[in-house]
Amino acid sequence: MGERGRAVTISDVAARAGVSPASVSRVLNGKQSVDPDIVKAVRRAIADLGYRPSLAARSLVQGRNHTVAMVVPDLENPLFQGILKGLSVAAAADGYRVLVADTVERVDEEEPTAIEARERCDAIVLCAPRLPEARLARLTERLAPVVVVNRALPGSDVPVVGVDYARGIRDLVDHLAALGHRRICYLAGPETSASNGERLRGVAEALAADPRLEIVVEPCGSRLDDGFAAAERVLAQRDAGATAVLAFNDLVALGLLTRLRRLGVDVPGELSVAGFDDSPMAAYATPALTTLSVPRAELGAQVWSRLRALIAGEPSGHAVVFRPRLEARESTGPARTTSTSTSTSTATSASHSTSTKEHG
Repeated sequence: MGERGRAVTISDVAARAGVSPASVSRVLNGKQSVDPDIVKAVRRAIADLGYRPSLAARSLVQGRNHTVAMVVPDLENPLFQGILKGLSVAAAADGYRVLVADTVERVDEEEPTAIEARERCDAIVLCAPRLPEARLARLTERLAPVVVVNRALPGSDVPVVGVDYARGIRDLVDHLAALGHRRICYLAGPETSASNGERLRGVAEALAADPRLEIVVEPCGSRLDDGFAAAERVLAQRDAGATAVLAFNDLVALGLLTRLRRLGVDVPGELSVAGFDDSPMAAYATPALTTLSVPRAELGAQVWSRLRALIAGEPSGHAVVFRPRLEARESTGPARTTSTSTSTSTATSASHSTSTKEHG
């Protein structure tokens, strides 16, 4: 508020400084052509009157509102929460706010949600989008500036930040194989999930690398209740000879652990269980969950680094894909002895090539 008990306007500042309102606007917008004496007079008038420029008005002038959007398929997932926190902290340091939209795993909601969010913000982050590749490529062209998380876009110059899920699955399989597990059940994520496709690629690579292994793929999902509901199918696989379970993520693994505990199943005595993401509750589960650690906050910071460059019209840098780190805990142990005959299940694979950054 100004000295007359109402909101101070540009006209008030201009009158105090003895210049035109247009000159005040040029000073506020950092124009280099303004006479230094005028700049000093305007700044002195602003200080005297306590003037605060309207954010809405400046947004109209500058074409920016210092807000970016992040669209996620499931905000309950701790991975997305961690990325959002890292992004928000990094963006705040540059004076930006982050708005978030959750499409609740509905593929058809992604495109309209992203378009509406982009219209309200300076840039957008698409976190693990479920759209088919061709539609996603067209959408990113429309949304620019945009950064994509955990989804490769071959042939596109859109910046990508993500996790090497295929390598992570292979590391988990290697861990289980070293414990003597030969028949493993993989609880797959949503069919539309690109990161699930990468995990399946890791399954296929693990099978190709070790002919002793059998990995059975069971459809599941990405949420706690999906893992909880999968327990009976997992036990059917146990009865067929499986001694270990790889879950799509920690939420699925934690849901499964809860149900198995209620059913009196010994983990890891009867079944070893492993997750993916190293969510905050993984280390506190009963038993503590073996998983792969993903640098969630660093992912968010890397996303902001690239988004900030795009907003400024600068090069965004190369793709970054982190290799997750194995966290071996109590939920995995030596395989139980079994003589049950088993059969091999194959998994589809997808190819993806990009630069890799070691995490750990």
